[in-house]
Amino acid sequence: MGEQPNSAKEAKPKPRPRARRKAAARPQPGAVAQLAARLGITVRRAELMRQALTHKSAQQELNLPANERLEFLGDAVLGLTVGGYLYRTYPALPEGDLTKFKAVAVSETILAQVAQELELGRYLILSKGEEQSGGRDRPSLLADALEAVFGAIYLDRGLTTARRVVLELLAGKLRTIERAEHELDYKTLLQEKVQEVHRTPPTYRVVDEQGPDHDRTFMAEVRVGGKVLGKGVGKSKKQAEQAAAREALAAG
Repeated sequence: MGEQPNSAKEAKPKPRPRARRKAAARPQPGAVAQLAARLGITVRRAELMRQALTHKSAQQELNLPANERLEFLGDAVLGLTVGGYLYRTYPALPEGDLTKFKAVAVSETILAQVAQELELGRYLILSKGEEQSGGRDRPSLLADALEAVFGAIYLDRGLTTARRVVLELLAGKLRTIERAEHELDYKTLLQEKVQEVHRTPPTYRVVDEQGPDHDRTFMAEVRVGGKVLGKGVGKSKKQAEQAAAREALAAG
């Protein structure tokens, strides 16, 4: 009989198991319809809304287009809608005040709050890594997704419907700003702008106080990394800080 094959020699080594990629969260069944119902609209092209909910982190894993282009379009729809509303609602308000009012109304802070109230995070399509790092609750991600949703509604249902949805969602925030409870929050706007570049919040310091106790005037300055960005004066420390932030924003 011939020589038997050496099974020990010929046995092929078992391949090592491949490391599993962190899979993206699949679109939630019925997510588009659920979100549309909350927005009070009927979606004709579900793929547009699905794209609006798709973060770029999940784009490759699910072979779906991300929402960045719709975010760009939605930002324009949002700006036009809020700008038109303010122009019609406040005919006596000067251009400078209209600009400040609008800046607060369309800020990341306000949009993220609206998105949270809408529970938009639960509908987002994210990579597993983005989800595990808290992406569903991240203000910048929520604000961007909300703008993308506005863009999708504009393409799907037209400007009239998109404007109605924007104004309905922002109605409470616009009333709050109108009552000055938000105080045209220059400090919040400046913080958003500064953190995009420096990744650190600005700091405020009262540098001078003048006048009698019943009629004090305060001067404050705002700094980033030791550099003074602006100074402001007010009848309270809070007013002085807001004025300093306003000067810093005006200086660019």
